[in-house]
Amino acid sequence: MGNYNIFQTKSVEQLLSETQKGENSLKKVLGPWDLVSLGIGAIIGTGIFVLTGIAAANYSGPALVISFIISGLACAFAALCYAEFASTIPVAGSAYTYGYAALGEIWAWIIGWDLILEYMVVVTTVAIGWSGYACKLLETIGIYLPTAITAAPGTASGAFINLPAVLIILLVTGLLCVGIRQSAWVNNVIVLIKIAVVLLFIALGFSHVNPQNWTPFMPFGWNGVMTGAAVVFFAYIGFDAVSTAAEEVKNPQKDLPFGIIGSLVVCTVLYIIVSAILTGMVPYMQFKEVSAPVAFALAKVGVNWGSAAVAVGAICGITSVLLVMALGQTRVLFAMSRDGLLPKVFSDVNSKYGTPVKATLIAGSICAILAGFTPINIAAELANIGTLAAFVVVSASVIWLRKTKPDLPRAFSCPLVPFLPVLSIIFCLYLVFSLPIITQIRFLIWLIIGIFIYFKYSKKNILLQEQQKDNYL
Repeated sequence: MGNYNIFQTKSVEQLLSETQKGENSLKKVLGPWDLVSLGIGAIIGTGIFVLTGIAAANYSGPALVISFIISGLACAFAALCYAEFASTIPVAGSAYTYGYAALGEIWAWIIGWDLILEYMVVVTTVAIGWSGYACKLLETIGIYLPTAITAAPGTASGAFINLPAVLIILLVTGLLCVGIRQSAWVNNVIVLIKIAVVLLFIALGFSHVNPQNWTPFMPFGWNGVMTGAAVVFFAYIGFDAVSTAAEEVKNPQKDLPFGIIGSLVVCTVLYIIVSAILTGMVPYMQFKEVSAPVAFALAKVGVNWGSAAVAVGAICGITSVLLVMALGQTRVLFAMSRDGLLPKVFSDVNSKYGTPVKATLIAGSICAILAGFTPINIAAELANIGTLAAFVVVSASVIWLRKTKPDLPRAFSCPLVPFLPVLSIIFCLYLVFSLPIITQIRFLIWLIIGIFIYFKYSKKNILLQEQQKDNYL
């Protein structure tokens, strides 16, 4: 054990060969438009339907458009790095797998542990947001659910459990157990609905824009714009989830870059248009206490039926985010388990459904418990910083792998290396340090716990596996 190298890497050939093992292989059923739909399904949701108003009222004002452009640029740089890795190493696990190939085992563990946190808190946060929208929609038809079963303890008088949040996670978990093809089909339908709703808002809101509402354009200055960019970054979380499904793609070398970049482009364009119209319809100050700004803006200008339609679309949008992020979570657990860093139960593939059913059930159950009993602000705080950390590692990995393995076949190459990946790192780190200090401290504590687990369990488990292989040979 004394000679064990915690910086050992896995070759691309070894990673690809492991995907061919019958008992630990996933079904290849996804095409290019399935991937674009998965990306849009993960991206458009809580960010556009909830965070736009919060960011405009508290940080960016009408310059929310610039905040979205800045966050979009940071994601675009990272997306090009993801696209290179996803096409070169089409293996489940996303940033975890890329870190293993380029930087070594310890870095792979750190980023894998980070991704577990990211997906866990995103699924939890989105489920709580879904519960809030669902309850409001029920209220419009006269159904009022008691606080005891619609809120986490300590968030309201008499609150005991957020039952709708628990139920939606369990429903999504069941769907993911049945199969990726069925999950992708449901996601495709939901994505069509929510894009239609976003386009409906654009069509209805355009004629109600008052240019005077865009003055002053930057009421909080550039600091406000940058803080707003860090806040709305949550709206972009999800395109990286496309790469977690790499093993289930029919033609990954060609289709993964298309899915990652295509979904990000579509969502960025929609975000910029929606934020411009939103702040033009209603003065930004009026979004101060609004949790459903898009529906609120339509109601404010008298388009009540459009407001109701947007509420339905928001529920659909948030459901698809939940579906794709829960998928990403289980695939990261699957990849780490197959490498020996987590218990084998997480990489067991069900012979009937071709999916990691046990990992899906365990992850879904944990998220359901968290969603039922955790306030949304605590759950949401860690989502952005976890994703930004993953982007930094992937960008650094592209630079390092270009240097150490320049002749590696790459179906898609990130342009302007190392300049563009360095820009990605700078943008992401700037946004990390724009987040509250308490978020940074909590993230650091999570990483310390992960390092402890690695040295106490994961490292020893991998070494034991290697010794068993040697004895067998």
